[in-house]
Amino acid sequence: MAPALASWNLGAGSAGGGVGLGIDRLAGTGFAGLRGKRVGLILNQTSVAGNGLPSRVVLQRGLGRQLTALYTPEHGLDGRERAGERVSSRRDRLTGLPAYSLYGDTRKPTAAMLAGVDVLLFDLQDIGSRSYTYISTMALAMEACAEQGKEFMVLDRPNPLGGLRISGPPLAPPWKSFVGQVPVPYVHGLTAGELARMINAQGWIKACPRLTVVPLAGWRRAMVWRDTGLRWIATSPNIPYAESPFYYAATGILGGLDGVDIGIGSGRPFEYAGGRGIEAGSFADALERRRLPGVRFRPYRSQVKPGFGGAQLQIDPHGATDLLGLAVLLASEVCRRTGNSPLRATTGDSRSLFHKVYGSDALFGELQQGRPVGPIVASWQPSLEAFRRARQRHLLYG
Repeated sequence: MAPALASWNLGAGSAGGGVGLGIDRLAGTGFAGLRGKRVGLILNQTSVAGNGLPSRVVLQRGLGRQLTALYTPEHGLDGRERAGERVSSRRDRLTGLPAYSLYGDTRKPTAAMLAGVDVLLFDLQDIGSRSYTYISTMALAMEACAEQGKEFMVLDRPNPLGGLRISGPPLAPPWKSFVGQVPVPYVHGLTAGELARMINAQGWIKACPRLTVVPLAGWRRAMVWRDTGLRWIATSPNIPYAESPFYYAATGILGGLDGVDIGIGSGRPFEYAGGRGIEAGSFADALERRRLPGVRFRPYRSQVKPGFGGAQLQIDPHGATDLLGLAVLLASEVCRRTGNSPLRATTGDSRSLFHKVYGSDALFGELQQGRPVGPIVASWQPSLEAFRRARQRHLLYG
């Protein structure tokens, strides 16, 4: 039998006519469901109410000493630590509460970390790609709550890619990792709340019978971030803009190879695709001639990596671009024009991480063989269709 799931029905719209966040809707109920309980919060700099007030301040003002502990993901409490950099536990100056790291000695809350809470809240802004580790943090925290008899509550936030795009390869079980914790497509089209419901019901973790989702108000699946009326806060150092998640999905796979350039270190991270010695004009022209829907290319020569060139991307958030199809195309073209030098340079742990991010070791071999992009994308389609069917009953928004 599937575990009991709860999602609050708080009405269809938000007071201001825009999208209402889960934290605001929770506060609007007078923190219903939390009274008399000790509360923990998984958070970072994106955890703010619609008026910009930090969620932990909103909760502390409403609950007082019932808010007992904070927990931080990759990039830390302020979102400043670089990708993969160890995060230390600390005391939060704003609230005076301990902020336990979930990207340090452990990535799953321990019994000691949760000893002082009855319900653990999750309020992080995700970006809609499987390899972005905030959803891995959520899954492991849900499992910890299940194991320790705690409640878990997701304060929902929009998916900046919208809720319609579903793209990319499945996650092969041998390559499950912290950059691929749950077997959803690379671009899954779910909010964190919807994803929590699906993770729980599909048995991908030990079922958390006391899961609640506080849903968004006024969010629709066709919305990208610019449609929400909400202010974007950088989710990590290289996701500075509301459109950055689109570029992350399109070039992150390429960026897993050594000897390439995707704009990390520039003012527009993830917005480039290039390699050493690539003639920028012909590369961008060849991509432009493909007339991919919703994406344009212009030549660039890197100011960060001398000798590197390629194409700067311009993606229309409402366009019909298959972001993972684009990702494979860019990786294929960069490898082809550099004599596969990025593949030869990517060895050991770097190659293993490439496989984990993609979800299997298939793409690396396909790039080596020069396999056309079309059949690679076609190979994903059965799993994508199965996912569309499976996710349907977990959706909260139309």
